[in-house]
Amino acid sequence: MRSDRRDIRRDRAEPTFETPSREGDFAARDGDRFTPPRSLPNSRGSRSARPERVEPRFDDDRYDEETEMAERQPRRRRKSSKRSAKRARRSSMGLVGRLVYWSIVLCIWGLIGVAGIIGYTVATMPQIDDWKVPARPPNVEIVDASGTIIANRGDTGGEEVTLSDMSRFLPEAVVAIEDRRFYHHFGVDPIGLSRAMVTNLAAGSVVQGGSTLTQQLAKNLFLQPDRTLERKLQEAVLALWLEWRFSKDELLEMYLNRVYLGAGAYGVDAAARRYFGKSARDVNLAEAATIAGLLKAPSRYAPTNSPKLAAERAKVVLAAMVDQGYVSRDEAARATAVGAPPLPTKSGSAANYVADWVMDLLPGYVARYRTDLVVTTTIDARLQVAAENAIRATLDKEGVKYKVSQGALVAVDNDGAVKALVGGKDYAASQFDRAIEARRQPGSAFKPFVYLAAIEHGFSPDSIVVDEPISINGWAPKNYENEYLGPVTLTTALARSLNTVAARLTATLGPDTVVQTARRVGIVSQLHDNPSIALGTGEVTPLEITAAYVPFANGGWGIIPYLVEDIRTKDGKVLFHRQGDGPGRVISEVAVGTMNRMLSTVVTDGTGQKALLSDRPVAGKTGTSQDFRDAWFIGYTNGLTAGVWLGNDDNTPTKKATGGALTALLWNRFMTEAARDMPARPLPGVELVPPPTNVGVSFGETDGLPMQGPQLPGNMPAPPLNVPVTEASPAERGLLQRLFGN
Repeated sequence: MRSDRRDIRRDRAEPTFETPSREGDFAARDGDRFTPPRSLPNSRGSRSARPERVEPRFDDDRYDEETEMAERQPRRRRKSSKRSAKRARRSSMGLVGRLVYWSIVLCIWGLIGVAGIIGYTVATMPQIDDWKVPARPPNVEIVDASGTIIANRGDTGGEEVTLSDMSRFLPEAVVAIEDRRFYHHFGVDPIGLSRAMVTNLAAGSVVQGGSTLTQQLAKNLFLQPDRTLERKLQEAVLALWLEWRFSKDELLEMYLNRVYLGAGAYGVDAAARRYFGKSARDVNLAEAATIAGLLKAPSRYAPTNSPKLAAERAKVVLAAMVDQGYVSRDEAARATAVGAPPLPTKSGSAANYVADWVMDLLPGYVARYRTDLVVTTTIDARLQVAAENAIRATLDKEGVKYKVSQGALVAVDNDGAVKALVGGKDYAASQFDRAIEARRQPGSAFKPFVYLAAIEHGFSPDSIVVDEPISINGWAPKNYENEYLGPVTLTTALARSLNTVAARLTATLGPDTVVQTARRVGIVSQLHDNPSIALGTGEVTPLEITAAYVPFANGGWGIIPYLVEDIRTKDGKVLFHRQGDGPGRVISEVAVGTMNRMLSTVVTDGTGQKALLSDRPVAGKTGTSQDFRDAWFIGYTNGLTAGVWLGNDDNTPTKKATGGALTALLWNRFMTEAARDMPARPLPGVELVPPPTNVGVSFGETDGLPMQGPQLPGNMPAPPLNVPVTEASPAERGLLQRLFGN
């Protein structure tokens, strides 16, 4: 139709004005002016903007033109919409493509970056051939003479237990609450990490960790607890290496034996012993859940610190075990009902003083040890408890009255074995061991060595010495309350603890003689050879002076006090066993018998009456230092010697706490229990010596202070006699010196 319209338009006759002309539609005469239409554009305009020529139309043209325009418009719109849709499709596909493209690019570069960081991390770490799992720090198990555990010491606090030996609930509880995919990942768990990230984002805080047990083990074995990206990368690399190097069970066993579980316990065995008093082999389900719950926050969830929080955390662990199929709901419910009550805390137990001393001595016996050890001590558990109770009861009842805050007690048998040792009232409050470390003035408790020297140089228990004021090179000792009895026997002077008599004897014998006598029986602390040594002005430790009394109790044989009987590895290999008999005889039998006669009078008729036992003979000596700063009683039966000290750490005076008033009472409390299963025997050597003729002194029964008694006529002391004794060799003295120090 369009071509037809073109033909019609071509054949159309144009109207003419005047005469038709072949040259065009219009003809102009000469002289006519042509005026262009007003609507024609400027001839200089762009060609594309020039409108089509407007021609006159006939009526039949109007329909054709409008029809053509009407038909042309939809075609244009259809073409335009197709082009727009095509462009939209191309634009949409281009956006997705670009997103995919750049995502791939970013992933590639991210992987390259991570690989570079990991490569750098590995490059800065030691060569893989040099990587070694450090040995587990050895544990030292300290037991008493019967094999009962006193304490676990070392860096772990428990022994290493194999996975097959420990209670099955322990590994199950730990895996359930800490790393449920432990047996399915390769050391680093992307699934667990993603789950932790989602959980933490949802909670708005860190409520779940993403580290696997292997990563935690790597951190514990090799790394410092720094929170840095480098440390986390090293942890991941080491975790991969551990997974390559060890089996899953080996990794779990290492983890359970090394992880920190609070209260100084490293490993599940240490935790089981610390909180429940049993081995990791014997814990039940509730106890295992409690131990596993400690991993989140050992101090917060420790059953000894907060039983309620510990129980709530154990419920969470039990629920995780049920969820993982390790236990049934009924088993978990029963465990929750039973609970896991912890042992009463023993942080204040005096047995810790024993354990500390063992650890101090250990390097001298075993220079290096890389395996768990068992150290057998000489401690008697029953006597140890009796000593602790006696110290605590005395200080609780009498401490405020006498203004005494601290005490120490040590008991030694005739062989030198330390059977009980208490270094203070409360170990948790003070770990200073006053029994072996505190050097205090013994006061009159030193006087037996003065009288022993006198007996060995010719004096007898009935020798008379005048008790009166004396001045020795400007030094003027005084008696208690300035009482003087005049002429008295040595037995009376010792029983009454007369200072002037002890000073006079020392001046007569020579201070160096007294010092040598004291050293021979076991005193190794520094002593000044001047007359004041008679009154115990030199400083000694409770263990030292107690050991020096033992020759009186055992018949005159010198001893070296000892605590460690033997040391073995966990598999029974003997590393040390005590041998040797000590220095030998240091006091003659007659001198021993004489001293025992005199020292028993101190208890029966003198200042130490509160130490008297009803069923056996007792001997000993009280002691009080200047201004009542120290109160002592050192006494013995035939078989056990015990020394007691009371005072204040800051050396402030007590409120007239004397050896006879307080320490003798404490000694009696201890020895009454300690001697309960010991046969009663006479003191050694007393059968060789006649009893003293007359002590001549009586004492009050309430406070142990002396009252005036009859005086005996005086005479001059007999000349000194040489008493043969076997002195300790230089080597033996050196051992004593190393034991006690200077």
